Amino acid sequence: MRTSRISKDTSSLLNATSSPVRRSARASIANFANSSTFKNEESPTASPEPVDIEDVVPSRKRKHESKRTSIKRSPRKTVTVKTEIEDTVTFPPTKERRVRKPARKVKGEETGEIEVQPPNDWAEVYAAVKEMRVHGVAQNAAVDTMGCERLGLETVSPKVKRYHTLTALMLSSQTKDTTNAMAMARLQKELPAYKQGEPIGLNLENILAVDPVLLNELIWVVGFHNNKSKYIKATAEILRDNFNGDIPDTIEGMISLPGVGPKMAYLCMSSAWGRTEGIGVDVHVHRITNLWGWHKTKSPEETRLALQSWLPKELWHEINWLLVGFGQKTCLPVGRKCGECQLGLDGLCKSAERSKVTGGRKLRKEQIKKDEESNVVEKRETVKVEELLGDVLANAASNSELLVEGAEGLTKEEEKAIKGDLANAPGELKKLF
Repeated sequence: MRTSRISKDTSSLLNATSSPVRRSARASIANFANSSTFKNEESPTASPEPVDIEDVVPSRKRKHESKRTSIKRSPRKTVTVKTEIEDTVTFPPTKERRVRKPARKVKGEETGEIEVQPPNDWAEVYAAVKEMRVHGVAQNAAVDTMGCERLGLETVSPKVKRYHTLTALMLSSQTKDTTNAMAMARLQKELPAYKQGEPIGLNLENILAVDPVLLNELIWVVGFHNNKSKYIKATAEILRDNFNGDIPDTIEGMISLPGVGPKMAYLCMSSAWGRTEGIGVDVHVHRITNLWGWHKTKSPEETRLALQSWLPKELWHEINWLLVGFGQKTCLPVGRKCGECQLGLDGLCKSAERSKVTGGRKLRKEQIKKDEESNVVEKRETVKVEELLGDVLANAASNSELLVEGAEGLTKEEEKAIKGDLANAPGELKKLF
């Protein structure tokens, strides 16, 4: 058969492009055929078993085979794992939560009787408040210089001075100490003598003889002055008729007087007679001790009984002075200064306002600088100075405006009376303000 030229050219092109069978493949097949491993061991002449060709043909070698370097393996080491985590992990110290327990009744183990245990932190709280009252932010309170026990004159007899103390206590109800001191000063300087030739001033005889209207005008600045003027006149008659012109020396006798309650009676017994038979609990003592969580009482009388059940007796007289001044300077009824109070800063007061305490602690950190060993290297104190216009201490009229702000429950007529009275007040009264 005659082949065309085109077919010849195509065949030659295909032969040129196709790769010839490699001799290595032919040699491998020959070796496979003659290998004894694939012959029957029992009969050397037996035909070999059929084997797939893919198991015989070697895989094609790579053109560029990368050289592999052998890795030297280090001998195996035994690793010990610590099982005690607490030896290797440290945790930050956790603050112990302060536990506050109020006064409570418990049964004694030895006696079996019911005993009252004090609050668990009362001694620490008491010591911190006393430090503030003596050296800290609560010092120089009004009660320190104008308290009822300090308003009796030293120039009179002890009997008359005791009457001064009782009168000051009767005037102090619902009245600030500054206002009470002003009313006492007027009685001591302006109360007319009961007869000509006798000294003027505050004594039993002059009170008995004074006109009730004039007495009411002299004590105009105190709260409930109308009722107090009646109580003072009635008390003077009882002292004259039943107690030989002196004040009673028993709690029962004190409470029998009109307008005299347990607080006044115990304070008067302690201040006038020097015998402390109970705690004088006023609104400050009642309010602050309940804020601390020492007890939950509804009246000052309940607070007195609660405190007397566990507070050491040597502190019965002092606690009134302590907490009244603390309430006047720091733990105010409105606008408590928790950021300045040591109890709030140390976490001792459960009723402290958090925002004020945080601000106070931040301010304290800024004012006190310490080195790496926690030694104080610099301490700055901020003193708040309030500047008053004019010479206030020498100007009685300006002082009267300050006292009007301190008085409680005054009408406009009473405010005018205070300003007019203080303008003509004696020099000793001006020195108090």
